[in-house]
Amino acid sequence: MKYTFYGQSCILLEADGKKFLFDPFITSNPHASAVDASAIEADYILVSHGHGDHVADLVSMGKQTGALIIATPEVAGWAQKQGLTNINAMNYGVGKFDFGKLRMVWATHSSSMPDGSYGGNPAGFVLELEGKVIYFAGDTSLNYDMKILAELYKLDYAILPIGGHYTMDVDDAIIATKYINCDKVLGVHYNTFPTIEIDMEEAKAKFEREKKTLLLPAIGETIEL
Repeated sequence: MKYTFYGQSCILLEADGKKFLFDPFITSNPHASAVDASAIEADYILVSHGHGDHVADLVSMGKQTGALIIATPEVAGWAQKQGLTNINAMNYGVGKFDFGKLRMVWATHSSSMPDGSYGGNPAGFVLELEGKVIYFAGDTSLNYDMKILAELYKLDYAILPIGGHYTMDVDDAIIATKYINCDKVLGVHYNTFPTIEIDMEEAKAKFEREKKTLLLPAIGETIEL
């Protein structure tokens, strides 16, 4: 399985011959200026909520790739009004797709669309791909609902926000790993704005002290999971 980080919470998973793009925000992110968004391919685009730093490139990427957009009904409805048609609106629970099952899970945050319209509730996702279970938390604070994931799954990787201010910070993310019983974390939602800047080496050291791994690939970098 391949994991590519495009900055903020925008990542690409490549598994089982499919490409899964999450929360497309590239062209308006100055830190991702070296990324050629026009070259990105996707079979599915998963959207956690409606904030601009998660949907800024949703319309353009949806049209460019023809990918199936998976999002809450409110985000899906907004996307449809922007001219996108290949959309699957779902809510919390398990959906069946041609790649397998996808669970949409609760996230504690807020959600509104770029035009100010109602964005519904924020979400995260759990996917089972190539024999691995991946949790993409979306924008969320630390919450007890995460504990149910340890009862439902044996997570291999968790993609967690670590920048603080709007979401969990590094310390909360470490607690979250104990709730979800997952030792390998890919950090997202950090360093894009001054309010979410972190010391990356210190963050990795904190995880190491807890006998956990924090992976922080560079923007545009692809790693094997």
